[in-house]
Amino acid sequence: MSFPERGTLNVLITTLLFVLALAVVYVARTVIVIFAFSILFAYLIDPIVRFLQSHSLFFKNLRGPHVAEAYLALLIVLGLIIHNLAPQLVPRVGRLIRDSPAVMESVYSGDIAVDIGNRNGWDEAQSLRAKAFLQQRAARIRGLVKSIRQFASVAFGGIVLIPILGLFFLSGGEKLANGVIELVSTRETYAEARALAVDLNDMLRHYIRAKVTLALLSLVYCSVAMLFLGYPHALALGLMAGVLEFIPVAGWMTALFTIATVGMLTHSHWIWMALLLGLWRMVMDYGISPRVVGHEMEMHPLLAIFTVMVGGAVGGIVGIYLSVPLVAALRVVWRRFASTSQHAEATSG
Repeated sequence: MSFPERGTLNVLITTLLFVLALAVVYVARTVIVIFAFSILFAYLIDPIVRFLQSHSLFFKNLRGPHVAEAYLALLIVLGLIIHNLAPQLVPRVGRLIRDSPAVMESVYSGDIAVDIGNRNGWDEAQSLRAKAFLQQRAARIRGLVKSIRQFASVAFGGIVLIPILGLFFLSGGEKLANGVIELVSTRETYAEARALAVDLNDMLRHYIRAKVTLALLSLVYCSVAMLFLGYPHALALGLMAGVLEFIPVAGWMTALFTIATVGMLTHSHWIWMALLLGLWRMVMDYGISPRVVGHEMEMHPLLAIFTVMVGGAVGGIVGIYLSVPLVAALRVVWRRFASTSQHAEATSG
């Protein structure tokens, strides 16, 4: 029995290891995504921690107390937003949760079409056609609702875990990065690995800076628009819209739903506000965001749009958010690899 040549055997082993790594990534994709968002959250909070640390009279050499101060400040801001919005939203959300099972059953049976028809003056034929339409698609609607509930449970778990994991990255992120570099590098490649880590760190800082800029623009736009339309708690709602800008897709949808709900409850011009938010979303996604992100990441705006669209097609909401930093990270790795190769060729020549 003849064994494969050494070169062929090395290729087979490398291929098997690569396939195994892809399988592990696929199986653990949810955990990896949560850790990725935790790292981005840590980069978001890190400038606040550094500011507090540099202006503190005590514990300047310790990060732990200032990390706690940053988290406390975020909790206070979140508490103020909830305190301002709770009187309008809590009763409405409570009724929605309480009545949702009965409402969904009426959707599955099609009876909700008859109720809507009676309230809007439909004739009997129109109501029956709408009811039959819902009954024929009851299975699909049930599947969609099940998928939404599963996504909501995973998203809620991620929202709880991300700040907790971010706390660990903020407290010991530098030591963790040094440990990873020492693990994957040798004595000869340590300097290159260290330089690559510095480049990736700078890239992520620029990405977070772009996201903060977009969040501030949304905050200003929504606050000014609601003040102009006479909304109550316009500044609190604008702050909420700015914070939710960090959450892809679901963030602006949540902001739109909340602002429209507050407008309906307070008899404000919520229809005009919804139209203004829709217009802002189009301008943001296809005009401002590609240019801001492209400027910070040294990426052409058209390439940024293409990257986000491909990320959304491949990975959904998560792909939309992580596509740009992933492509930027691959570019950093490629540039470092190319410069190393050129330096090695020049040295050997």
